Amino acid sequence: MFEVGRVCVKLAGREAGKKAVVVERIDRNFVLVDSPEIKRRRCNVRHLEPLDVVLKISEGASKEEIEKAMKEAGLLG
Repeated sequence: MFEVGRVCVKLAGREAGKKAVVVERIDRNFVLVDSPEIKRRRCNVRHLEPLDVVLKISEGASKEEIEKAMKEAGLLG
């Protein structure tokens, strides 16, 4: 469910309500997320709401690659 490239909305913390992309799966409870709106950080999957969008990015993608993929998918203005 939380594979690399999955777009999610953060539900908890200071970045609640902002979109994030799964960059790496750490274990069954934690993933590494990043996006232009938030800092790259580890996040509990319980604090994420997955969306139906999956971006074509590689594991550990750079912030620039993520921003480009989100713009192409129409997720950024």
